[in-house]
Amino acid sequence: MEKAGDNIKAQNANWKFNGEMVDNFEEHVEKSIPLYEKGHKLIENLSDYFVKDDSICYEIGSSTGVLLEKVATRHSFRDSWFIGVEIEEDMVKKANTLYKKNNLNFVTQDINSFSFEKSDLIISYYTIQFIHPKLRQQLFDKIYSSLNWGGAFIMYEKVRANDARFQDILTNLYTEYKLQRGYHADEILAKTKSLKGVLEPFSTKGNIELLKRAGFEDFITIQKYMNFEGFLAIK
Repeated sequence: MEKAGDNIKAQNANWKFNGEMVDNFEEHVEKSIPLYEKGHKLIENLSDYFVKDDSICYEIGSSTGVLLEKVATRHSFRDSWFIGVEIEEDMVKKANTLYKKNNLNFVTQDINSFSFEKSDLIISYYTIQFIHPKLRQQLFDKIYSSLNWGGAFIMYEKVRANDARFQDILTNLYTEYKLQRGYHADEILAKTKSLKGVLEPFSTKGNIELLKRAGFEDFITIQKYMNFEGFLAIK
């Protein structure tokens, strides 16, 4: 095991979202992902356009529940429900311990076998990049089918560039970003090694093609910084 920063240990090609790292998860992702909290705030603001009375809203890969709790709190005056779906039981236990609200619940389940009810908003904040590529299209299809007409899918992903030159530039920029955030070179390398075969980002075009094949016709980029991008798709 090698140190990946923020008291998190990593193993080659075996990055995990459970165990001891759960307690340091939010600190780690806030430091690692550019504009992390600004993305949260933008999603909060966007939710105003889609959350209504009697709405059901989901977050895919809700981790420790920080984002969904913010959205649920924003709409606490409504008769609506917010459900976080997370495969890691340790994350769900932490979320349900931290946040006890009548309109908010976190469940331990694999999103690929989860059955959505009809919903008005589905959020995925840097999660789908960890789902095996062979399963992504069927997940997008399920998301589209579960949304009510006029409902929205908000998706943030790390994205690959459209050619090798741009990919090299973005990779180097991101490495410099992490160094500036206080990570040591050996910590950056340890995490990179641990993510082999675990993190599989698509390009912007690849993500848009998934949306199109699922049935989405209306979508737009709402946030973009280096190789991190947020999309809004409306059914």
